Amino acid sequence: MRMISAKLRVLGCTATLALSIGFAASARAQTNDTPAAASAVNESGEPDGDIVVTATRRDTSLQRTPMAITALTGQTLTNAGVTNIADYAKFVPSLRIQDNGPGQRRVSLRGVQTSGEATVGVYYDDTPVTGSVGVSSDAAGRTADFTLFDVNRIEVLRGPQGTLYGASSMGGAIRVILNKPTQDYEGKIESQIAGTKGGGFGYFVQGMVNVPLVTDLVAVRAVLYRRDADGYIDNSFLKRKNVNDYTATGGRLMVRVTPSSNLTIDGSAMIENTDAYSASWNPAVGDYKAATQVMLPYTDRSQIYNLTGKLDLGAASITSITSYQHRRSAYAADDSYYIGSYRTAARCAAYVNAGGACSADQLTSYYGYIDSLSPAAIYYPGTTKDFTQEVRISSNGTHLFDWTIGGFYQNRKNDVTSEDVRADKATGDIITPNQIFYRREIFDKLEQYAAFGEGTFHPTPTIGLTAGIRYFSYNKTVQGFTDVAWTLIGAPARPLSSVDSSESGTLLKFNASWQANADMMFYATASQGFRPGGANQVIGLSADLTPYKSDSLWNYEIGAKLGLLDRKLTLNLAAYQIDWTNIQVSGRTTNGAFSFLSNAGAARIRGVEAEAFLRPMRGLQLTVSGNYIDPRLTQDQVNDSVVAAGRVGDRIPYIPNWAGSAGAEYTRPLSSGLDFFARADVNYVGSSFSEFRPTNVYRVKMAAYSLTNLRVGVDLKQSDAGVYLFVNNLFDAVAINRASQSSTANSYSATSAAPRTIGINVRKSF
Repeated sequence: MRMISAKLRVLGCTATLALSIGFAASARAQTNDTPAAASAVNESGEPDGDIVVTATRRDTSLQRTPMAITALTGQTLTNAGVTNIADYAKFVPSLRIQDNGPGQRRVSLRGVQTSGEATVGVYYDDTPVTGSVGVSSDAAGRTADFTLFDVNRIEVLRGPQGTLYGASSMGGAIRVILNKPTQDYEGKIESQIAGTKGGGFGYFVQGMVNVPLVTDLVAVRAVLYRRDADGYIDNSFLKRKNVNDYTATGGRLMVRVTPSSNLTIDGSAMIENTDAYSASWNPAVGDYKAATQVMLPYTDRSQIYNLTGKLDLGAASITSITSYQHRRSAYAADDSYYIGSYRTAARCAAYVNAGGACSADQLTSYYGYIDSLSPAAIYYPGTTKDFTQEVRISSNGTHLFDWTIGGFYQNRKNDVTSEDVRADKATGDIITPNQIFYRREIFDKLEQYAAFGEGTFHPTPTIGLTAGIRYFSYNKTVQGFTDVAWTLIGAPARPLSSVDSSESGTLLKFNASWQANADMMFYATASQGFRPGGANQVIGLSADLTPYKSDSLWNYEIGAKLGLLDRKLTLNLAAYQIDWTNIQVSGRTTNGAFSFLSNAGAARIRGVEAEAFLRPMRGLQLTVSGNYIDPRLTQDQVNDSVVAAGRVGDRIPYIPNWAGSAGAEYTRPLSSGLDFFARADVNYVGSSFSEFRPTNVYRVKMAAYSLTNLRVGVDLKQSDAGVYLFVNNLFDAVAINRASQSSTANSYSATSAAPRTIGINVRKSF
């Protein structure tokens, strides 16, 4: 593996240099008439038969799958310059990303968003990728993310997928399907360099090679990449520029063994190492300006190992998926301003004299102690180890009765440390070795079992009646201790303690579909989703707030998939209502030092979604997608410990009512071997708010914004190579996707899209 990696690295660098000098076109495996997204029409104009999705755990045609699903082909991702989940979210109705930087993205679908376990399941092939829980049991806020290169397609399943995908898919599921080894020699190389307004330069180089080792028996596919970007955020407090730089290095090795025509065994290893700094900035200081007193590093060492076997028995197929995820990550937050809030005479009286006024000498001594702690960061190193095993049996083809049954097991362990450490006053860098003046340790273990089944009865060739059920049982154990006390914030040393939470139950799904003709399908669905509950490990938290329960929802949906205008237009529509109960919400201890999870309130989310794919003429493809969401509480959040508790009628935070995108892709031959290529994408996101209550003084409005990206280039078809020029955020919009503030000074922070970025992208396949 080390030798292969070294050879690929040399090959990648050499090819990239040659491309940068000599090539003037871009290779795209897609023909001129292939839709920019996985629409419902193929080149011949017949109903789509070659775009196959596996969202139902069986092979089905996209336009004849009775559910709201967006499928983006690998070529679409390449043509649009997509490299991560935040890039492709703009193409998917109701998909929302709160982007706090690499490895710290919160994903939601259809407005189902809150703290706690993830509400959207993220899969690489059939491997579920879990986020790290952190000290506040908020795994949803730290979803793992791998660079997207050499991807076959992405399937986004909108709406709860509880029966087939289980816990943490209550809003939907995202499946990244990677290209597998083949019996062909092939490879590709791609490089890019770009500059960002007000910032520095960035580049990436990535390559793939596929080699059949033993004819018709063993093939391997290897991918390597490196991405590096200077930042564009300046820290005015520390007088440092471009502080949010980013580097990611990784790759994957995949092996496919086919011992017989009906048996396929796939093994894979994925690794990505990320080193970055926080991309948050402080709007009160200025656009893309930060005033943190500490540099906030982020590191992530993520690995996924998978072994999948599929045996085709003719009438049915057996699939076994064994996966292991190992992730070591660390992130930081500036604690200096919070510590500074204790530098008052009242705090001195409470800390030194049990409420009595401090003398001048006591006050001087107390202020000296507070000053000695700053600048400081809260540093959160942790590990995640997640083992999953799934076995399922599915019928092949379409018959009177189609079915899938299976079982699932997960054993996830999270360890996280919360420690306050000192930083250098001049540079803001965390001092190493760490100078710790507070530390607590948390150990979180989740073990769950499930059995599931789903069947579809076809009373006629055009009608499908589906029912599904999943039985689940989980146990969650949380342990913790404090070994470095900090009495200033009420955190004395505490011995190891342990709390448990367990639950079992069932999830249901019902679906009816009617294929009216080759170009029209209608469906209706009622389905459930849930997330596991757990137990908080928080210093000084009362016993009644220690456990929190699972939350669940019902989704009621109708939809249509239509081929119109002689199949030049594909139109997919969906309307839904979600009833969400016992919502998991984030609370905070009375002194503001620790966050925790609780259950409070209920919500009703109503929405409509639309996707349209139009090819008015040869070489031109138009895409439009959009959604309207009305996410509102139907019960008061009555738990007094919940920060900014919502009331009936309040909107769910961070969810815009309106969002949409439009794209146009045009290809025109310039000569027998040269094609012109152009693509434009416009993404609109409506306004949203950071808190439930309109009267909350800390409520921040995130204004609506539009982002426009352009790409133009040429394809040199005979050489299978080429080049693009691109501009992202053409009009240099300040597009804030998340903002919040609290009572602490300098707490008003935001994350946003990058300013205008201009670059060149070069590719070659061989």
